Order: sequence, then structure tokens, then C-alpha cells
Amino acid sequence: MSFETDQSFMQLAIELARDAAEKGEVPVGAVVVDEDAETILAVGSNAPIAGHDPTAHAEIIALRQAALRKKNYRLTGTTLYVSLEPCVMCAGAIANARVSRLVFAAEDKKGGAVLNGPQFFDQPTCHHKPEISHGLLAEEASALLVSFFRARR
Repeated sequence: MSFETDQSFMQLAIELARDAAEKGEVPVGAVVVDEDAETILAVGSNAPIAGHDPTAHAEIIALRQAALRKKNYRLTGTTLYVSLEPCVMCAGAIANARVSRLVFAAEDKKGGAVLNGPQFFDQPTCHHKPEISHGLLAEEASALLVSFFRARR
């Protein structure tokens, strides 16, 4: 996909993150895109508080919706755009779904599991590693997170 296309889908992920923040959830948004058609299969924003569900991360919500839409738990041929580096739970789901490409905005030095922490996709026990891109609109995504947490301290 082109840089402009990536930027457009990442902007949507950041808008979804803003929506989560307005609801008091940690501002993370995710978008699953069919690479061939360049169409959105599913979106998600963090909702563990509202859903009383510790697994209700933006990525998990979007992956579940995309799998239902495709009627297949394998999401080959898709790109997942996320406003924040996925945690280990979400990285595991991404690998299990066989997402082809992962694009995330901001790094998460504390809870991230792609470039930071356990670097999940580089472990020998990981069965699938997507193509990974990061840093697209990172400043905007990071500013949203900093603002959210600053207001709660």
C-alpha cells in the first residue's frame, strides 16, 4: 500500500483512540484492512473498562470483527493499523490470526511487545511474524497518550 493509504488508515486509528479517551479508556485505536481491496474490514478502540473485559484491547476487538466478517480466523492478506505498539497479548493474537502486515504509530517502552519488552515476533516460539512498520504519525499518537495520562495524575 502507498504511504498516503497507510497515513489515511493510521489517521483513522488515531481518531478511534480519541474516541476511546473520551470514554475514559486508554486511547488506542485499531483498523484491519483488506490489502487487495484496500477496504476496512473492522475497527476497534480500547474498551476494557466499559466491557469489564481485560482482553478488550483495540487490536483484539478489531481482529475479532475482521475474522467474523471474513468468516475465517486466519486474516492473511490484511494489514493491522494500531495507534500504539501492541502488548504481548495482542502480538500473540496478531500472530495466531496470521495478519500479513502490522503498522503501529507510537512505541510503548513499558508495555509494548514488538520493539520493546519480549519482542514477541522474534521469539522462536512465535509461529508467524508479520511485516512490521512503525513510527507513522507517532508524534500525534504519543501526544494523545501523554495528554490522557497527564489529566489523570
